[in-house]
Amino acid sequence: MAVVRTPEARFTHLPGFPFQPHYLELSGLRLHYLDEGQGEVILCLHGEPSWSYLYRKLIPPLARGYRVLTPDFIGFGRSDKLTERGEYSFQLHCDTLAGFITALRLEQITLVVQDWGGLIGLRLATELPERFARLVIMNTGLPTGEQPMSEAFLRWRAFAQNTPDLPIGRVIRSGLAHPEEVTAEVIAAYEAPFPDGSYKTGAVAWPMLVPIHPHDPGAEAMRRTRQALSRWQRPALVLFSDGDPITRGGDRFFRRLIPAAKAEPELVIHDAGHFLQEEQGEEIARQIAGFIARRS
Repeated sequence: MAVVRTPEARFTHLPGFPFQPHYLELSGLRLHYLDEGQGEVILCLHGEPSWSYLYRKLIPPLARGYRVLTPDFIGFGRSDKLTERGEYSFQLHCDTLAGFITALRLEQITLVVQDWGGLIGLRLATELPERFARLVIMNTGLPTGEQPMSEAFLRWRAFAQNTPDLPIGRVIRSGLAHPEEVTAEVIAAYEAPFPDGSYKTGAVAWPMLVPIHPHDPGAEAMRRTRQALSRWQRPALVLFSDGDPITRGGDRFFRRLIPAAKAEPELVIHDAGHFLQEEQGEEIARQIAGFIARRS
């Protein structure tokens, strides 16, 4: 198993990112995470091809009243990166997250997920329900391969598969409703974990791991996750943006699926694309804090 580790110098002077790194060894790999504030745990999970930098606008307001944990999945951020695409699997990411939660003895978690963070985090919440108190679900899905994927996703998957050196900054910009409002320095921060193509294998692998056929790896786990969420009774807030072609309609799916989600207001994050935390981070933090307060 060949592993590369992004040089620390790549993470100096990132705009709006004053947080101290924390590290944990899991199955021979180093996992990075942010750990800010004290109190009840909020666990924030990023997706593709971002890292914990995506949550930088949510962390300060939430850390005033809670302990906010934001790990980088293996292959992303400051965490170790495998160089062979075949080393990445749905199970690897699920096992890593389970190990993280167990090692830090996290309980009564408010889980905040987006993109791949949802596929992994929601699965784990249903497998370890005693650890989780609430769900916040943003711009994600639970694909089982039985329904056609959106054309937008299939185009993105083909692009990732056929591009020798995935342009991380370009991908981030394409997932924003207002890319002109995001500075070059911020885009460079998203690119910081990936000095060259050898560091991007995890980012290239993730789109290929989404189940698009019923018998793909992970599809059965997604079916079990759907079934478990259909019986989920703990609080659940669905918080999708209005400008994401990849996950459009997913908010209705989750509100129909999860009984507790029907009890929450039908909120929409306006003027945001796929990476809604980047464009409306402070508003999302406000909604999460309000949700926890009324469901405590």
